[in-house]
Amino acid sequence: MISLYGSGQARSFRALWALEEAGLDFEYQHVRIGQSDEGGSRHPSYLALNSQGKIPTLVHDDLVLTESAAIVNYIAALVPEKQLMPLDDNAMRAKYDEFCFFVLSDLEQPLWTTGKHRFVLPEDYRVEAVFETAQWEFKRSLKALDQYMDGQEYVVGNRFTCADILLAQTINWALRFGFEVPEPYQEYRERLYQRPACQRAAEAATAK
Repeated sequence: MISLYGSGQARSFRALWALEEAGLDFEYQHVRIGQSDEGGSRHPSYLALNSQGKIPTLVHDDLVLTESAAIVNYIAALVPEKQLMPLDDNAMRAKYDEFCFFVLSDLEQPLWTTGKHRFVLPEDYRVEAVFETAQWEFKRSLKALDQYMDGQEYVVGNRFTCADILLAQTINWALRFGFEVPEPYQEYRERLYQRPACQRAAEAATAK
């Protein structure tokens, strides 16, 4: 059995969506971020799985994974017939990896910086001046994203893969944080979020 620990629309949503796309049986465990009681991310039982007290965490038999993109790619590898990532074309797999790393290290970075300085870090360590810089960085990353997309319906090989999950969830995060997102990427996000698997993941993420 696969168990996924997550919370709402945080990075764990990527993994939840990927599990739904994969059609795998799994158990979803809601985690209350930052809480130290039972069911919280700071409780000893959860820290035994994820020493940082972050989400997501995926447990599959004896394997424990705690990084969202690694989890998404692991899920994709479990169902090669779904073609959720390139597996038989080294060049295409390299482009897939390149884009995933771009999302994590470039496109998402100013969003997470904003989140940390709004509500994650202790108040004494929050710096309002970073918000303007984060907006500038995000706009620059969008220009790079234009080159990756280049009029395509999907990011890699112009077919749906887990790279699209990473991108759509990141765009959704940008919109929630009030970043300016060009209309084509808003439409891309809307189209991807209408996928049945994404709809099921959204229901699971909000169920109590």
